[in-house]
Amino acid sequence: MTLALVLVIAAAFALVIILGITVSTRLQLSPGSAVVQKIEPIDIEAFRNLVDPTQNEYLRRRLSAAEFRTVQRERLRAAAAYIRVAGRNAAVLVAIGQAALSATDGATAEAARQLVDNALLLRRNATVALLRIYVALAWPHSARAAAPVLHGYEQLSGRAMLLGRLRNPAVPVRIAAN
Repeated sequence: MTLALVLVIAAAFALVIILGITVSTRLQLSPGSAVVQKIEPIDIEAFRNLVDPTQNEYLRRRLSAAEFRTVQRERLRAAAAYIRVAGRNAAVLVAIGQAALSATDGATAEAARQLVDNALLLRRNATVALLRIYVALAWPHSARAAAPVLHGYEQLSGRAMLLGRLRNPAVPVRIAAN
């Protein structure tokens, strides 16, 4: 019995590691064209609606248990898509921020440092949130995972706009669709 329990725990741990590697490679920046062109705007309001606990409660009250699980899984898949885009955008912003770190202007260098810090934090949160969403796909009643990513993405959007204005005021930087 103890051996079986150890094997189950080891298998679960291995699964978490494999999922972590899979998720982190999906969030990597792929080589190719110009870095800034890789930013994909996110509809923040739609994302916020997906992770809103009141929306989940409303659906839970209005739908049967089976319908709720089906709808919740679709909402989780949509949230995962937003989170993957947010993670990729964060990777792009890390590259942009690192390039701006060498700026001679102190305000630009500080804005770049803050952008890199926030983008790295968002990438970590996106990885954790995706892992939690994959678990929630199996158990739709598990805890909400995307709220920290939404908050972090909103902060990151502000930092990116600040750095963009400091480096080139004529070119707007937008990572949110609204």
